Amino acid sequence: MRRNIFLVLLTLFILQSCNAQPKKINGVSFVASREAISQKNVMPVININANFAAVMPFGFIRDITHPEIAFNTQRQWLGETKNGAQQYAVELQKHGIKIMIKPQIWVSHGVYTGHIEMATEANWKVFEQSYSKFILEYAKLAEEVNADIFCIGTELEKFVANRPEYWNNLIVEIKKIYNGKFTYAANWDEFKRTPFWAQMDYIGIDAYFPVSETKTPTVAECMANWGTHKAVIKSTSETYKKPILFTEFGYRSVDFTGKEPWRSDRAMDSVNLEAQTNTSEALFKTFWMEDWFAGGFIWKWFHNHEKSGGENNSRFTPQNKPVEQLIKSHYEAYK
Repeated sequence: MRRNIFLVLLTLFILQSCNAQPKKINGVSFVASREAISQKNVMPVININANFAAVMPFGFIRDITHPEIAFNTQRQWLGETKNGAQQYAVELQKHGIKIMIKPQIWVSHGVYTGHIEMATEANWKVFEQSYSKFILEYAKLAEEVNADIFCIGTELEKFVANRPEYWNNLIVEIKKIYNGKFTYAANWDEFKRTPFWAQMDYIGIDAYFPVSETKTPTVAECMANWGTHKAVIKSTSETYKKPILFTEFGYRSVDFTGKEPWRSDRAMDSVNLEAQTNTSEALFKTFWMEDWFAGGFIWKWFHNHEKSGGENNSRFTPQNKPVEQLIKSHYEAYK
C-alpha cells in the first residue's frame, strides 16, 4: 500500500515538473535617481514577481565626436555614480533581487549612442582609453557586489564596428576582473552584426522591433509581425549556441506604439494604454516560453513607484498602468 502511494506521489511530482514553466530572468531596468533607495522602493519590484534588476550607472559625453567620458562626478545624481549603483545593488539583493550592472553612456541632448564615432585615429585612442576606465570601474563594482550579469556596453554600433580589436582586448581585460556572466546590449537592428557574441554568455538585444503600423494594434497582429524577427533572433541563438536576453524591452503607452518602439520624443503624447498592453502581451507570448530565450528587463522602472507612471502617462514605464498587472502575471508564471 505504501509503495503504491509512493508511486502515485512520484508520478504526480514528475507530471508537475514536466508541466512547470522554465524559470526566466524577469527583470526591471531600475532607473537611477537623486537619492538612495530603501525597502520601500524595492517592494513594488518584488510585487510584480521580478527576480532581476538592471542597475544603470551613467557616463556622459558632450557630443558623438567628443572622445572623453565624464563619470562619477559631483554633478551626477547619486544613482548614476559608482557609490549609488553599489547602494542600489546591495539594497535590491537584500530582498532577493539579482543584479545586472549595465553602465551606459548619455550623449548631450539625447543623441543616439550608436552614432558615436571619432573623426581621427588620435581621438579614437583617447575615447578607447576613456571607455576602458569607465567600463572597468563598473566591472570592479560588479565583482564587488557579486552581480549575476555584467553588460559591457549598450547600443554602441559604430564604436563596435570601427574598433573590433579594441573590443576583443577589452573583453579579455574585463574577464580578469569580473567572474560572472557577460552580455552586450545591442540595439534591435544591430545585433545581427555584433562580432563578439561567442565571447558572451548571453546575446543581449534591446528589443525595440517594429511590430505594428496601427494606432491600437491587436495581440494577434503583433504576434504575426514578430514572425520574421523571431526567426532571425532564434537563428542567431543557434549559430552561437547562446541564449537570447532582452537587455531592454517595452512599449510606450501611446498611439502607434508598435510602429517605432524606440522613439522617446515627447511630441508623442496621445495616451493609449490598450496599445501598450497589447504589444507587451504579444512579446511575452512570442518569447517567454522558448527554451532558447533567457528573459529580459522591462524599460523602465522608477524608484518612487507611487508617483510613477499612471493612466495619464505616455512614457515607457508600466507603473500604475494596466500593463503592470500583465507583467506581474507573466513574471509569476516564469519565476
